[in-house]
Amino acid sequence: MRKYFGTDGVRGRVGEFPMTPDFAMKLGWAAGQVLGAEGVKEVLIGKDTRASGYMLESALEAGFSAAGVNIALVGPLPTPGVAYLTSTFRADAGVVISASHNPFYDNGIKIFAQGGLKLSDSQEQEIEGWLQVAIESGMTCVESDKLGKARRIDDAAGRYTEYCKATLPSTLSLNGLKIVVDSANGAAYKVAPAVYRELGAELISIHDTPNGVNINAGCGATSMQSLRAAVLEHQADVGIALDGDADRLMMVDNTGAVVDGDELLYLLAKDAQSTGYTGGVVGTQMSNLGLEHALHALGVPFQRANVGDRYVMEQLKATGWRLGGEGSGHLLSLDHTATGDAVIASLRVLTCLLQQQMNLFDAKQGMQKLPQTLINVRFKPYGEASPLESPAVKQVVAEVESRLGGNGRVLLRKSGTEPLIRVMVEATNAQAADAAATDIADVIRASVG
Repeated sequence: MRKYFGTDGVRGRVGEFPMTPDFAMKLGWAAGQVLGAEGVKEVLIGKDTRASGYMLESALEAGFSAAGVNIALVGPLPTPGVAYLTSTFRADAGVVISASHNPFYDNGIKIFAQGGLKLSDSQEQEIEGWLQVAIESGMTCVESDKLGKARRIDDAAGRYTEYCKATLPSTLSLNGLKIVVDSANGAAYKVAPAVYRELGAELISIHDTPNGVNINAGCGATSMQSLRAAVLEHQADVGIALDGDADRLMMVDNTGAVVDGDELLYLLAKDAQSTGYTGGVVGTQMSNLGLEHALHALGVPFQRANVGDRYVMEQLKATGWRLGGEGSGHLLSLDHTATGDAVIASLRVLTCLLQQQMNLFDAKQGMQKLPQTLINVRFKPYGEASPLESPAVKQVVAEVESRLGGNGRVLLRKSGTEPLIRVMVEATNAQAADAAATDIADVIRASVG
């Protein structure tokens, strides 16, 4: 079982284990040992706009260099942009320094293979084995003439911008569309506005002035109020919200209503079916039951994977299907990109709307979501038994499931990105979902003190 890697790399509060410069250097060295043995000669490192990214970037650079691996630095860039440029610049692996949608005081490190593919569980376990060596016995260092060298790539953002623009069919443009984009003061603060503006949209850009500590602060895909207000104020056709590293997409229709990842996935699946797609869709255990019902009505197969885009990707590979995603906004459309990419996903949605000559409000009407309540309960991630194993927690879950009968769902899981237990309850009405989720969350809080 992996000790440090969650569903999306290693994350934590900056300055506390494991998000310290010492750990980051040892992680770079350990990854260099594993990847170097597999023939990796160069890694490409990108980051979001957190102030702590500078510290962790330098530490990782030192660790990789000590292991004899070269480094290419691209600066602030969306996670999918790093994945794309890893292939473009023929680097052998990529690293992103980001805590995605988390607050600025958190950060994370995720490592992937060429093409944006996540490392396998066995690779992550092997890296953790070398990490333990570094922690317990210290790092070694290759001979001076074999140290990894670092270079900086200055035109990374421009290259990625052009890549995104090319995914809009050449027969279409965004002329006549008024779009509000919220970049979350994050990694896409330059790229995203440039893409929509250069494709012809009348653009209003908000939350595009990062200062190192305002990433995701009351903005972006996890805080939609300001985007909703801006769409209504400017009478825009659509609002686009990204998260801190721009792999997560949420949208707002012209009425100011939020359109989440489940609804966007439905739109993409319906459009794909109309153009000949015969495969299915992969969601997760958190996907709204309304998505499953709507796809069933279309005759589109649907499967649930574990929560996390890496597990969605694994199931897509196993089935040979091309569409998948999460309600939180991670969307995978493998005919257009090999990774979850919020900017490209938004262009796919806009393509659907333009070709169907529909607005987002009308296009989403084929899916009716069931009320879903999500409550997060914080716990200590290290050295503490899982609250999910508590007899009291198991008992209250059984009681709630009995109360809901066959008209709802309960899902408890540890977050892969934060020290949280996520309590999700789905029911036929909001009051029942709220009450059931509150009952379970209260018992979990009592079990963790």
